[in-house]
Amino acid sequence: MTANARTVALAGGQRVPYPDPVDAASRARGKANRRRDTKVEVAIRSALHRRGLRFRKDHLVRCSNGVRVRVDIAFTRAKLAVFVDGCFWHACPDHGTTPTRNQDYWLPKLEANVQRDRRVGAALAADGWRVLRLWEHEDVMEAAAQVERKLSSLDQTRRS
Repeated sequence: MTANARTVALAGGQRVPYPDPVDAASRARGKANRRRDTKVEVAIRSALHRRGLRFRKDHLVRCSNGVRVRVDIAFTRAKLAVFVDGCFWHACPDHGTTPTRNQDYWLPKLEANVQRDRRVGAALAADGWRVLRLWEHEDVMEAAAQVERKLSSLDQTRRS
């Protein structure tokens, strides 16, 4: 990295080189990535809704230690936070890929995402939330069943 090169700050203050300029197609693909309401997330929410479950989407939780978290699917009464993680962005051990271009940027970026997921999970747990992480490659009906089972077990725990 040269002294005049642009850098990007990642979580934790780490600075990495800004990615090399990309062609229009790559830029369009990058801009098409959504923060919320991904196809898989919408499908899982629809399956949960059909099962009669009600929740908040893209719910902001302010943890007691100052961490702010946007939960993909939040069951606020049960304090269950459900995240639907993309295989690329969250480094899925089964389907995550390593970019071949701009590795000086992408490798630290993806590692920072994984570290952030851990920090967020710890902050939510410290405030009494349970965290359930689903991968985008999981079957939608099985993912909805997982959420329903988790809610049921939390309900059983509260009653005993």
